[in-house]
Amino acid sequence: MTTMAQETAARTATAEPAVRTVPAGTAAAAAAPRAAAVREAARVPAAPGSGAAPGGPAGAGRGQAGRVREPAASEIRRHELAAFLRHRREHIAPERVGLPRGARRRTPGLRREEVAHLSAVGVTWYTWLEQARDIQVSAQVLDALARTLLLDPSERAHLFRLAGATDPAPTTTCPSVTPALRALLEQIEPYPACLQNSRYDILAHNRTYGLLLCDLEAVPPEDRNCMILAYTNPQWRSSIVHLEEATRIMAARFRAAMAGHLADPAWKTLLKRLRESPDFREAWDRHEVVAPAGKRKEFRNARVGRLTVDQTDLWLSPEAGPRMVTYVPADEESRERLEKLHAIAVERSS
Repeated sequence: MTTMAQETAARTATAEPAVRTVPAGTAAAAAAPRAAAVREAARVPAAPGSGAAPGGPAGAGRGQAGRVREPAASEIRRHELAAFLRHRREHIAPERVGLPRGARRRTPGLRREEVAHLSAVGVTWYTWLEQARDIQVSAQVLDALARTLLLDPSERAHLFRLAGATDPAPTTTCPSVTPALRALLEQIEPYPACLQNSRYDILAHNRTYGLLLCDLEAVPPEDRNCMILAYTNPQWRSSIVHLEEATRIMAARFRAAMAGHLADPAWKTLLKRLRESPDFREAWDRHEVVAPAGKRKEFRNARVGRLTVDQTDLWLSPEAGPRMVTYVPADEESRERLEKLHAIAVERSS
């Protein structure tokens, strides 16, 4: 008769061992603890934030797949643009754009398809724009959206900045020219002074400056650019004593400034216009660059005679952008003549 102890011993001998024994000193013996550790770790879920992949050892999820991706600047701008468009669309009453409200309208403001129709763009394309999809937006489409959404000048400029585009029809009022700066220009009189940007556009000026090199009020606003005047306006050119040196330095400063605006349509349009002048082409092809700096200048004014002045650039921002350009007389004779020129300018404006 078989005892209970004998039956237990028989079953143990025929069963598959739970853990195999490996002879000591073999490679398998050295690997066995590591394999057991891996099997044990596989049964333990990774802790949140540990970087481990599910079902793997701690640290296995670290690396490219485990990193938290930081959004790119372009992606951030797309989401800001989408939120801005949605907000403006939802805050425009249909009646303001000539549409009936209707009794069944649930959407606050305008619907997406209404904005798309009024802007002459596809509904799907506009929907993608509000979904922050990575799509190209032309300046013409942005212009149409700005008109449909009734954006004011500041909102329009914000729209184009978010889209990374250049406004083909920017506001004629430069935000850099504040009432305080205009008052400062007047307080500097009788000395000539003006506000310019890095493209040499004359943004504002006082009365004395308006008669310094030519009758600036007689110049169309689109031509009030020192580069254009220095290369194309006979009266302006005849007022500069050292014309060749002055225009050469201006071209070199313009090239240095344009390095940061090579894709800007406004800069490219100005360059194309300037290249129509043989004198500019000759100076431009030298590939010279000059950093902005004040210097002494001599002018030949048609009303008061020769003037010697010291030019100073007062920058209005940390970058080389808008600046106030002032001309202080370098001698007593020039001071008296500037006072006389100022009196003439005041009389003309009264």
